[in-house]
Amino acid sequence: MENRKKVAFYTLGCKLNFSETSTIARNLEDEGFDRVDFEDVADMYVINTCSVTENADKQFKQVVRKAMKLNDKAFVAAVGCYAQLKPEELANVDGVDLVLGATEKFKLADYINDLSKNDFGEVHSCEIAEADFYVGSYSIGDRTRAFLKVQDGCDYKCTYCTIPLARGISRSDELENVLRNAYEISKQNIKEIVLTGVNIGDYGKGEFGNKKHEHTFLELVKALDEVEGIERLRISSIEPNLLKNETIEFVSKSRTFVPHFHIPLQSGSNDILKLMKRRYLREVYTERVNKIREVMPHACIGVDVIVGFPGETDEHFLETYHFLNEMDISYLHVFTYSERDNTEAAEMEGVVPGNVRAKRSKMLRGLSVKKRRAFYESQLGTNRTVLFESENKEGYIHGFTENYVKVKTPWNPELVNTLRDINLTKIDEDGSVRMEFLNVEV
Repeated sequence: MENRKKVAFYTLGCKLNFSETSTIARNLEDEGFDRVDFEDVADMYVINTCSVTENADKQFKQVVRKAMKLNDKAFVAAVGCYAQLKPEELANVDGVDLVLGATEKFKLADYINDLSKNDFGEVHSCEIAEADFYVGSYSIGDRTRAFLKVQDGCDYKCTYCTIPLARGISRSDELENVLRNAYEISKQNIKEIVLTGVNIGDYGKGEFGNKKHEHTFLELVKALDEVEGIERLRISSIEPNLLKNETIEFVSKSRTFVPHFHIPLQSGSNDILKLMKRRYLREVYTERVNKIREVMPHACIGVDVIVGFPGETDEHFLETYHFLNEMDISYLHVFTYSERDNTEAAEMEGVVPGNVRAKRSKMLRGLSVKKRRAFYESQLGTNRTVLFESENKEGYIHGFTENYVKVKTPWNPELVNTLRDINLTKIDEDGSVRMEFLNVEV
C-alpha cells in the first residue's frame, strides 16, 4: 500500500469545474492514487483551469508556483478550459509537465507514466469539434451539498465568450444517468444538490449535440424531484430565454426544488444585448422576474451582469443601472469585461477605458449590497429552513435558507449538515442574519 502515489487537486472557476475535478479524482483513486489536500506534499498536482476572465489565467501561474514550493519534484498536470484554449501557453509555464484538453481530461491516467518531470510540458489537446461526447460528473467534497453536472458545451455565439471554444457543442447527460448519479449522492448523506452545466436550460440535446431532444429541462426537473433521499435541489444558473413559465410554476410547488434562481442578464440595454448576441431582450428578463415573484414572492433572484463591454456608453450603463435598481432582484454578480482572444468582441470598436470599467463595476457592486440588504430585510420575521455547513468561523456556524439567506448562530457541532426550522430575527453587522430555532431544543 505504501507504493500508492499521492495526488492533489486545485480547481479554478465554476461549479461545473468542481464537479469534473471530483470525477477525475475518483477515477485516479480507482487507478491507485490517494487524494490529499492541495496544501499537502503530493507526487502529482492537477490544476483544473478556467478561462472566463483574465484573472483566472494569472491565477493558474500562482497555483503552479504554490505546487512547486510544496514539492519541486512533483508532476504537474493542467486540464480544463484554459488548457483547451491555450495549451502551448500553459505548457510553457515553468513546472508544468502535462496539458490535457477538453476530451482528454477524463482520461488523465492514460497520459501519465512514472510521474517523472518532463523537460517541456507535453500537450494532448483535441480540435474542439471532436468534443462531442458526454462525461457525467458530480462533486461530493463538501458534506452539505454536491454539484451535479447535467449538461456540457454551448451552441450560443455570445460575442464575448470563449466557452464554446473551450467546451464544444451543447450536449446532455442521459436522464437515467443523471438520476443514478443523484441517487448515488443521496446515499452519501448529502442534503443538497446543485444542478450545473454550461447552459443547463438547453438540457436535452443528445450525446453528439444532435437537435433531437430526448428530454426537456422541465422533464429533468420533474424526474429529479422524485429521487428519494434528496432534501434540496437548486438550479445553479439558467438563461432567461430558456427558463420557461412551466419550470417556474413547477419549482413553486415542488417537493425539493428551492425558490432560488440565478439568471444571467449581462446588460440592461437592448443595444448592448444585441452587440453581445444574447438571445433575448430586457423585456423577456422582466417577464421572467415578474413570473417568479407572482408564484414565489419570497424567492431569491441573482443576476449576472457585465460592465465595460465595447460600445457601452455612459447612457447604456445608466440604462442597466436603473433597470436593475427598479427590478425586484436579490443580488448581483458583477463581471468587468476583459478581452478574450478569438472572440468577436475583442475586435469591436468603442473600447471602454479600464478606469471607466472599474468605476461602473464599483457602482453595481454597491447596488448589489443594497439589493441583498433589502432582500434580507424583507425576510425578517419569516420562518425558514436552514442547512448548516461544517465550518467553525470565529465561534459561529453558518448556513443558507432555502431562499439563500445566509444565517449564523453560535457554533454547535451537532448542527453540522442538518436542516433546522428557524425564524429570521435580525441582520448582523457582517451582513448575515441572526435566527431563533423553532420547535426544537438546541
